[in-house]
Amino acid sequence: MRTRSAEFSVGVFTVLTIIAVFFLALRVSGLLDEVHKNGYTVTAHFQNIGGLTPRAKVTLSGVVIGRVTDISLDQKRLDAVVTMQINDSMKQISTDSTASILTEGLIGGQYIGISVGADDEVLKNGSEIEQTQSALVLEDLISKFLFSKATEPTPAAAAPAAPVAASTAAF
Repeated sequence: MRTRSAEFSVGVFTVLTIIAVFFLALRVSGLLDEVHKNGYTVTAHFQNIGGLTPRAKVTLSGVVIGRVTDISLDQKRLDAVVTMQINDSMKQISTDSTASILTEGLIGGQYIGISVGADDEVLKNGSEIEQTQSALVLEDLISKFLFSKATEPTPAAAAPAAPVAASTAAF
C-alpha cells in the first residue's frame, strides 16, 4: 500500500513539473504576454529583412511595444512588407518615425527598432512607416571586405618599373 501511494505522489509531481515547464516556456518565449494585448497594425517596406521572423519584437528606446505579425513580398515594388502590431498604449508614435531592423548581440535574433520622429501627426491603424533601414547582413559585409582585399594591388605590382628597365639596359 505504501508503494502505491509513493508511485502516485511521484506521478503527480511529474505531471506538475511538466505543466510548470510548459508555462515557463510560454512565459520566456513571450507568447503568454501577447495573448491579451490589443493594438493597431502598421506596415513598413524593407529592401532586405535578413533573418527577421514573425513574432519578432518591435521596440522603442529598447522597450518592447509590439510584435511582427506578418512578412510578405510586395509584387509591385519587389521588396519585403513587414506588418507589425503595436500596443494600444503607444498612440504617440509620429508618422515620420524610422523603422530599422536591428540584431540582438553578435549572434542574436533580429527585431525592429523604431526611432520616433518629430511630426505632430501620429500613426493609426493601417498606417505605413515610410522611412526604413534594412537589416545589416553579415555575409554581405564579409564578402565586400574580401572582395575589396582581392582587388587591392599587391606591393610588387605597385612598384615602379623604371629601375628594372634601367638595369637591363646597362647589360
